Amino acid sequence: MFAFVKNSQLLKAMPVAIVAMMLLSGCSSSTAMKEDINERQTAGVYDPLEPVNRAVFEFNDRVDTFVLNPVASGYKTVVPEPGRKAVTNFLRNLASPVDLFNQVLQADMKGAADTTARFLLNSTFGLAGLIDVAGEAADIPYESEDFGQTMAVWGVPDGPYLVWPILGPSNVRDSAGRVADSASQPLNWYVNREDKEWIQYTRAGLTVLDTKARLMDPMKELKRSSLDYYAAVRSVYNQFRTAQIKDSSGGDVMGGGADSGDQAEQGASAYDDLDMPSYDEFE
Repeated sequence: MFAFVKNSQLLKAMPVAIVAMMLLSGCSSSTAMKEDINERQTAGVYDPLEPVNRAVFEFNDRVDTFVLNPVASGYKTVVPEPGRKAVTNFLRNLASPVDLFNQVLQADMKGAADTTARFLLNSTFGLAGLIDVAGEAADIPYESEDFGQTMAVWGVPDGPYLVWPILGPSNVRDSAGRVADSASQPLNWYVNREDKEWIQYTRAGLTVLDTKARLMDPMKELKRSSLDYYAAVRSVYNQFRTAQIKDSSGGDVMGGGADSGDQAEQGASAYDDLDMPSYDEFE
């Protein structure tokens, strides 16, 4: 499914390839083709609630089309790219405690040290995280970690695929992970103690806006190039989370071999063009 997103030339060639397949198959119908593609995209994804998930997915798509995408488009028009990048950096810096918590639970001491260094550098020299000094000057890359990944490293299966209203694709394990991540976020402790819910609402609004602005164009292209948009998003989400989990575990998850660490790194970087949001940014 990654080829739909990564290679623009393949995207342009897809309509021609589809027509050729139809001509060669003769008796194959477009319905059969869609079923075949859906079957291949479903491989490895347990989706027993598909009818319900599709209904929620359709609702989310309409909200995107009529509300979130127009707002995100206006945001991109009004706020220049450096300003939008500053918002992304700020939200990632706020997520640092959750990242650190999960890296420790995963026994990823190098990752924990990098996250600590990033938080200290960006919170001070980076003006409360608006500037990614750690990444740009110290060459310390950002690495998102969440409790869903932690449970996967511990061997917890992902469970049935789920689609949540507004929040989008997930599964049972990752949904439980969201609750744990929210409970481990120090900002939430402060908000609850001081009764300042406006901070949570502001962060949630910025997160949705930032995420939609970054995902709007690639998701539109994915939708345009997919015969079954639901199955395409499900496949991309599953592959993206698998790549994140393999990277977290050093490639040991799901039967990683001697070279699986390199494969995991390649798998994670393969989604750079899609620019998917950091999972714990939603917490």
